[in-house]
Amino acid sequence: MTATRQPQTLFDKVWDAHVVTRREDGAELLFIDRHLVHEGSFHAFNKLKEKRAKVRRPDLTIGVADHYVPTRTRALSEVAPDIAGMIRQLDDNCRANAIRMFGFDDPRQGIVHVIGPEQGLTLPGLTMVCGDSHTSTHGAFGALAFGIGASEVAHVLLTQTLWQKRPKRMRITVDGATAPGITAKDIALSIIARIGADGAQGHAIEYAGSAIRALTMEGRLTLCNLSIESGARCGMIAPDETTFAYVRGRPLAPAGDVLDGAIAAWRELTSDADAAFDRAVLLDGKDIAPTVTWGISPEDALPIGASVPDPAAMDDASRASHVREALDYMGLAPGQALDTIRIDRVFIGSCTNSRIEDLRAAASVLAGRTARVPGLVSPGSHLVKQQAEQEGLDRIFIAAGLDWVGPGCSMCVGMNGDLVPSGERCASTTNRNFKGRQGPGARTHLMSPAMVAAAAIAGHLTDVRPLLRSAS
Repeated sequence: MTATRQPQTLFDKVWDAHVVTRREDGAELLFIDRHLVHEGSFHAFNKLKEKRAKVRRPDLTIGVADHYVPTRTRALSEVAPDIAGMIRQLDDNCRANAIRMFGFDDPRQGIVHVIGPEQGLTLPGLTMVCGDSHTSTHGAFGALAFGIGASEVAHVLLTQTLWQKRPKRMRITVDGATAPGITAKDIALSIIARIGADGAQGHAIEYAGSAIRALTMEGRLTLCNLSIESGARCGMIAPDETTFAYVRGRPLAPAGDVLDGAIAAWRELTSDADAAFDRAVLLDGKDIAPTVTWGISPEDALPIGASVPDPAAMDDASRASHVREALDYMGLAPGQALDTIRIDRVFIGSCTNSRIEDLRAAASVLAGRTARVPGLVSPGSHLVKQQAEQEGLDRIFIAAGLDWVGPGCSMCVGMNGDLVPSGERCASTTNRNFKGRQGPGARTHLMSPAMVAAAAIAGHLTDVRPLLRSAS
C-alpha cells in the first residue's frame, strides 16, 4: 500500500531535498549548494589553517570583497592599512583555496547579495549561506538562504554541510494592488511594524499574494533582504515567470536545454494547496503607504503622514520604555509629525536598495531638482554602476548635489570610511537603524530610494507622491 504524501510548503520542499542525515536531537545535516564568503570570514579561514585543511568544495564557494571596500578610491594604498589588510587577506585566503573571487580589482565586484543574483549564482531551489545576516535576500528566487556565524562558516568550508534545526513555517500574504509610489521597501517595513522585530522568530517566511507577485525581482530581493529584521531565519518567494526571465542570460546561470530542464523542475517549487503553516499573516496592499522609521529598530516604522508615538499614552510598559529610549537617542519629541523631522544627509545604497531599479527610482525624483542636504549614492556593483552611467543616472545625482561613488557596503555598516557623523540624521535606504549602525552617534531613518530622494530635496522627511505626480 502506497503512503499518501503530505502536502508541503515551498520551504519544506527545498529543505528536504538537501537533508543528508538526522540526529537524535532533531538537527538535520544540510548539503550547502552555495557558500558566499567576504572579508569578515577570516576567522573561519584561520580555523582551517590551524587544522592544516583546505576548503572541501571550492567550486561551490564564492569570495566577494564588499564590507570593507572603500567607495571613493580604487587604490588600496590610499585607504587605512587595517581596511586594506582585510581586503588583501580575503584575496589571499581565496587564492590559497582555489576559490572563485570577485575581489577589489574585479570589474564585476560588488555587494555579495547583489552580485549573486546578478551573476546567476543565485538560483531557485538552492541552499545558500554566508556569514552575513542579510543572506535571506537570495530567498527571492525560491532559494533557502540564511546567515551563519563564524564557527558555522568554518564547518561549511570544511564539509560543505551544516547542522540545522528545522524552523517553523510562516506565510505572509499581501493581496490587492498597492497604490502608485508604493515599493517593496514600504511593504517590508509595514510587515515588520505589524509583526515586530521578533515577530517571525524561529520561523521561515514565505511571502505570497498578488502584491508580492506584482513585484519585480529587484523588489522581491529587497523584501526578502529585510526578513531577518522581523526575526525570521529566512524569507522565500516561490519562483515564477518573473524569476525565470531574470535568470535567463546571466553569466553563470544555466543556459539552453539545461536551463529549460531546470525551469521545468523549478515550477514545482511552490507550496502545495493544502500545505500547513504554523502562522499566517495577511495584509491588504491598498493599506500600505510610504513608510519611514522613526526609532532605533526597523519595527519603529510608520506611514509618513503619522506622528512619533507618545510613550505616556501606552499601556504596555515594555513598549513605552523602548519608545522613550528611541526618542532620546533620535532626538525626537513625542507626537512630532514625521514630515517635520529635518535631516542632515542622505544615503542610497546597501544590499537592500542599490540595484538599477532602486537608482532609477531615486533619479526619477531628483531629476531637475536640487538636494538641500549632502548625500552619497553607492551602486550595488560595478555592473550596476556601469549601467547607471550609461543611462545618465550618475549625472542626475551629481547635478542634484549628491556624491556618486563606487560599489560596496559603504555607509550601511560604517566600517569602510563612509560614516554618518555623530548626532547627524540620515535618510537611508539601508536595512538597520540600530544605535550607531552608520557611525557612532548616527541617527538613521529607513525608507525607500524614492523617499530618500524626496527627503534630500525637502531637507526633511516627506511624502514622495506629490513629487512623483508633478514629475509625470
